Amino acid sequence: MRYTRVSVGGRAVWGRVGETDVELLSGSPLEGDPTVIGTVPVATARWLPPVVPPVFYAVGMNYPRHIEHAAKLGNPAAVVPERPEVGYRANNALTGHRSPIVRPAEVEGRFEAEPELAAVIGRTLRHATHDQAREAVFGWTIGNDVSARTWQHQDRTFWRSKNADTFKPMGPWIETDVDALAQTTTLRVNGEVRASFATGDMVFDPYDYIVEITRHNTLQPGDVLWMGAESTCRLEPGDTVDVEISGIGVLSNPVHLEGTPA
Repeated sequence: MRYTRVSVGGRAVWGRVGETDVELLSGSPLEGDPTVIGTVPVATARWLPPVVPPVFYAVGMNYPRHIEHAAKLGNPAAVVPERPEVGYRANNALTGHRSPIVRPAEVEGRFEAEPELAAVIGRTLRHATHDQAREAVFGWTIGNDVSARTWQHQDRTFWRSKNADTFKPMGPWIETDVDALAQTTTLRVNGEVRASFATGDMVFDPYDYIVEITRHNTLQPGDVLWMGAESTCRLEPGDTVDVEISGIGVLSNPVHLEGTPA
């Protein structure tokens, strides 16, 4: 099943995605069994981030090849982690499928995409076992961890380098019936493949992180956990960036420069 959120008359509405139509739902599938209240065509749907998480968790340096590449560039943080430690991102950075990524006019240097698998939590969880962690995942979606590298190196935190408005496209939907770790992640810019890797080739998998998080924090339905990327690529205004994870879908966003016409 594929669930999403779309804008209908300026209002966010949950939907169930079919081949040609999005069935509009009376409420969130994370909170019960909603009924169908209408439809909109898939072709003209206005996609929103498929969930607005109570807490937005994110993982870094979780793919061996990414760590190796970063180490060669002299990044002192590029070491294989000994345990699954998680970070956070900001909801203001979220944007939906087909919505523009806006590069701030003052950004200089590398402006990059990172294609990521994201787990959506479906139940309240504390002190989870690995089996409970697996059962707690409602479904999977796609994220693009857009990053302004000069800001990342200048600032003490990621407050703007990874959390500026529109820097976290997510979508287009939540897929509930897929073996996410057996898929392939592909990053394209203007139709050209820039990276492709085994989605599950991680140092720690999502369930390792869920177990570790719930040792200290309570996970709630709708929380998301972005799992890091193996590869990155540069983006420029005028580009269109696609992140595909087989079995889930394709997240596509144009790149605009702040202050220029859409």
